[in-house]
Amino acid sequence: MESIMKLAAELGQEIKKAPCITKMNEAKEKYDKDEQLQQMMFEYNAQQIALAEEYKKDPVDQKVVEAIEARLNDIVASVMASPAFVELNEVQKEVNELMEAVNGEIEFQITGKRPCSHDCHSCGSDCGHHH
Repeated sequence: MESIMKLAAELGQEIKKAPCITKMNEAKEKYDKDEQLQQMMFEYNAQQIALAEEYKKDPVDQKVVEAIEARLNDIVASVMASPAFVELNEVQKEVNELMEAVNGEIEFQITGKRPCSHDCHSCGSDCGHHH
């Protein structure tokens, strides 16, 4: 087990050197330093709490719920349009693809079978995955 953990640590250090990891760290820093974006996230959390509190009331004021939900929708739209969010989201996809490829290779080395891709081309439809 110790040798496996040593290899895992070495693999982690190599993955850390991947360009997409560097890009993700840079994008995360931009995201964290974007004051307007962080204010929106703070407000989003506050609105979520307000909504939860409103749902605890008996009776629930539907107009208040609708107003909070509308504001939440506006915040989500603004966050999703934010360049810092878009960049972080895009690079996170790259990191996820890398990690899926690494995990797939590990699985292949253990089982001798390639894991199913989304379209099952890599497994010849022998994975049991149904579309």
